[in-house]
Amino acid sequence: TMGNWLVNHWFSAAVLAAWLGINIFLFTYYFLFFDWDERYFYTRAILGSALAWARASAKCLNFNSMLILLPVCRNLLSFLRGTCSCCRRTLRKQLDHNLTFHKLVAYALALFTAVHTIAHLFNLERYNHSQQATDGSLPAVLSKMHLHGSNKWLNPIHSNQTTVEYVAFTTIPGLTGVIITLALILMVTSSTEFIRRNYFEVFWYTHHLFLVYFAGLVIHGIAGLVRGQTEKSMEEVHPHRCAQYLTQKDEDCSHDCCKDPEFGSIPAESWKWVLAPFLLYIFERILRVWRGWQKVVVTKVVMHPGHVLELQMQKKGFRMEVGQYIFVNCPDISLMEWHPFTLTSAPEEDFFSIHIRDAGDWTGRLIDTFQQQMPRIKVDGPFGTASEDVFQYEVAMLVGAGIGVTPFASILKSIWYKFQQADQILKTKKIYFYWICRETGAFAWFNDLLASLEQKMAESGKADFLTYRLFLTGWNNSIANNVALHFDTATDTVTGLRHKTIFGRPMWNSEFAAVAAAHPRSVVGVFLCGPGPLAKSLQKSCHQHSSLDPRKVKFYFNKENF
Repeated sequence: TMGNWLVNHWFSAAVLAAWLGINIFLFTYYFLFFDWDERYFYTRAILGSALAWARASAKCLNFNSMLILLPVCRNLLSFLRGTCSCCRRTLRKQLDHNLTFHKLVAYALALFTAVHTIAHLFNLERYNHSQQATDGSLPAVLSKMHLHGSNKWLNPIHSNQTTVEYVAFTTIPGLTGVIITLALILMVTSSTEFIRRNYFEVFWYTHHLFLVYFAGLVIHGIAGLVRGQTEKSMEEVHPHRCAQYLTQKDEDCSHDCCKDPEFGSIPAESWKWVLAPFLLYIFERILRVWRGWQKVVVTKVVMHPGHVLELQMQKKGFRMEVGQYIFVNCPDISLMEWHPFTLTSAPEEDFFSIHIRDAGDWTGRLIDTFQQQMPRIKVDGPFGTASEDVFQYEVAMLVGAGIGVTPFASILKSIWYKFQQADQILKTKKIYFYWICRETGAFAWFNDLLASLEQKMAESGKADFLTYRLFLTGWNNSIANNVALHFDTATDTVTGLRHKTIFGRPMWNSEFAAVAAAHPRSVVGVFLCGPGPLAKSLQKSCHQHSSLDPRKVKFYFNKENF
């Protein structure tokens, strides 16, 4: 429910409200300022309210450009996590929404860029129209001011042959505006889920256009094409007194409005907004390079079925928690590219490991390279908040869907180690694990892990500590025939595990009812790493199967963002 969400995510809600509030305030304040301020009386005579639309959106663009780099400063976020380690975990967990906030700011940039561009297209059209007008109107007179002196011009277009296209590609604001907009369009379109998952390299390299974006942004306002009346000129010939005389000036003028108004540019200020975050980001990148040069020893390489590579590594001073991830770089393949991988080892082990699936150019090349030689590996991390909530419940229901099964390798191993060592942190007495996937090929390594856990538990007489169910959602006739032939065998035909594979999707109502019946007085933690729609149905089941009686079963839902 909305109430629960606000309790768990009050920090995110507060940040979101503040961000929206500042955007609305900046836009409204500067819109009214440029629409009413008398220094821009003459500018508005030519441009109308398009001036206010352009300037207000420019302020919001500066504000959001200042924010866009902060959520991707991974080391800064890790530092913040460390400094607020005494804060409640829900607060630290909010820092894992960094990429959601980054995307939100990017969408705002796209919106304000559209508003700013459209407003300036109207402005150029009006400047052009006023320059060509010969009707003696105020815009026409103002557009001829450049003939009276160098700093008297108000209309940047001084020729009747100028087109909007000419201004867009020959002036500094026009050209940088086009370049910035193209860079932004490329960055936004190449960061869709589909491209990130299947063509990570395209996303990675295109995203480095942010350098072009920031360079263009800083240069964009330097020419100062939009002008307003100077303070000195305001005192001498205030528009309220003198505007009427501009269109009807006599040759032998003698009153105090004879003098022409003078205009000055609005100073470029984007650099003031973006300088500090940009320097912070440069520092972040230097820190990443330094951390990347620290020696990593690959202690073991395992090639699993389904073209999955397991790397076990050691690095001096490396300390991990369950549910964290690292960034990996292989200079032999690409000096620039860093790819994120969830850690599949437990903190109790003397190494850290990742499992790499062949899911694109870079991963494919890495797997091939490791099959031929032992290349050098750079590691940055670990990042992310530990998923330690799992240890806080007597009964835990863990749900992994597709690739979302990866973090549970670390969690299940860690729980088992803690259980063996009678760790005081661990309150868990029983685990239900649900694994939902289309095909098990790419996850054969996870099968092996479950099998070894199953064996260890049986050996120590704790076989009932873990109950797991595998749901195969994509299956063909050959699998079905194989299952029919071996229906009576002790182990499963698909996975070779003792627990049978179930074909189709889980019936959550009956799963929850069974857990509630087995643990009538327990608090059950439900953990998901998987897609949004599944989260909704699990949340609904938690709600339906929790008893109103405080002494009876309660289900608490936790969705992890890995």
